[in-house]
Amino acid sequence: MSRRQSPSSVPPGRISVGVLERAIVKFLVACSLLCITANAAETATEVPCPAVGQSGEPNLLRGSDGRLYLSWIERGPGRMATLKFSHWNTGTWSKPKHIAAGDNWFVNWADFPSLCALPDGTLVAHWLQKSSAGTYSYDVKLSLSHNRGRSWSKPVSPHRDGTPTEHGFVSIVPVDKSTFGVFWLDGRKMIVKGGEMALRYCTLDRDGRLGVERVVDQRVCECCQTGAVVLDNGDPFVVFRDRLAGEVRDITSSTLNAGRVRRSRRVHADNWVIEGCPVNGPSIDTHRKSVAVAWFTNVEKHPEVRVRFSQDTAQTFGKTIRVDDGASSGRVDIVLIDTDTAAVSWLKVDGKAAEIRWRVVHRDGTTTPSRRLTGTLASRSSGFPRMERFGDALFFAWTDAVKPPRVRTARVVR
Repeated sequence: MSRRQSPSSVPPGRISVGVLERAIVKFLVACSLLCITANAAETATEVPCPAVGQSGEPNLLRGSDGRLYLSWIERGPGRMATLKFSHWNTGTWSKPKHIAAGDNWFVNWADFPSLCALPDGTLVAHWLQKSSAGTYSYDVKLSLSHNRGRSWSKPVSPHRDGTPTEHGFVSIVPVDKSTFGVFWLDGRKMIVKGGEMALRYCTLDRDGRLGVERVVDQRVCECCQTGAVVLDNGDPFVVFRDRLAGEVRDITSSTLNAGRVRRSRRVHADNWVIEGCPVNGPSIDTHRKSVAVAWFTNVEKHPEVRVRFSQDTAQTFGKTIRVDDGASSGRVDIVLIDTDTAAVSWLKVDGKAAEIRWRVVHRDGTTTPSRRLTGTLASRSSGFPRMERFGDALFFAWTDAVKPPRVRTARVVR
C-alpha cells in the first residue's frame, strides 16, 4: 500500500505530501531561475573576434571533441570568399585557420557554412559553390580534416544528381565515432516547372566515403534552415519547415532509425498558411533524454517565437511556450543549459532597427526577463545570430551590419 495520503484523507489544516512535494519543486525551480537571472543580468562581455575585414555568416559549434568552434566567411577582392574557423582556447579565440576559398561560391545571409566534429577531433566543414550561372543553382561541398584544421581533403557533395539546382541549408551531426550524418534541402526536382524541394540525408565517414542518399521528406519549405541532433538513443533527429497541403508551413520533425526514415511529425500544429518561404527555420538542442525546439511563426500576422520541450527522447513534446516580447522577426537559436532549462535568442524589430534578445526558459513555462545582447539592423545584412553553450558560459556570434560588415562575438558567464 502506498504511504502517500489521498487528498480526501488529509486532516483539516494539514498539507498533503503531494502538495508539499510540488511546492518544494516549484520553490527550487524558482530559486534556480532567480540565480540564473542574477548572473544573466550582467552585461554580455564582447570577446575580440578573429574575423578581419569584411566578414559575415558566423556559426558556432560545441563539438563532440570537447571544443567550441567559430566559423565565418571573409570577403576578398572581387567575388573571392574564404571560409575560416577558430576554437575557444583559455579565454580567447585561437589564431584563425583557412578551410577553403573560391570566387564561385554562393554566399547568402541565411544559408551559411558550418563545422562538425567527431570525438577523435576529425572535422568536417561545408560551404556552397555555384554549379551554373543560375541565381539559385549551387552545390553543397564537404571537406574533412584529420589534423585539427591544418589541411583539408578534396571536397565532395552529398548529393550526386548533377542538376544545376538549389542544394543547401545543411545540418551535420556526429552519428557515431567515425561517421557524420548530413541533412540538406535538395531542389533536383525543381529543374522542371512545378517541381518541389525535398529534404535528403546521407552519411559521410571519416575516410570520405558517402552513404546512400535517402529522402526524409518529399515536399518542404524551399529556403528555411534545418536543425539536427543525435538523440540519446543514437538516432539522428531533424527539424525543418514543412510544406503541407494548403500551403501550411509548420515545423516538422523526422527520425532516422537504423538508416530508415520514420514518418515526419509536426512539432506543433501552428497552421501557418503562407504562400512563399519565410526564410526562418527552427533550432534544436538535446541533452541526455531532453530535446528542445525553438521556431518562429506568424499565424494571422501575429509573430511569435515558440519553444517545446521533450523529456522522452523526442517521442512526445510538452506544452508550447511563447518566449518573445512581441515585434519578433524570428531568426531563432536555442541551447539547453540542463535537461529542464534552455536559453533562446531571437531578433526583435522596430522599423529598420532591431535588437538581438535572449532569455532563459524552463520546460514548465517559467522564464527569466529577456535580455538585450546588442543592437543591429532588421535587414538581411545582419544575418542569423548564433548562440552556443560551452562550460559555464553562453557564447554569441553575429554580424555587425555596419559598412563593411564584421563578425562579432560575446559571452555571458552564468
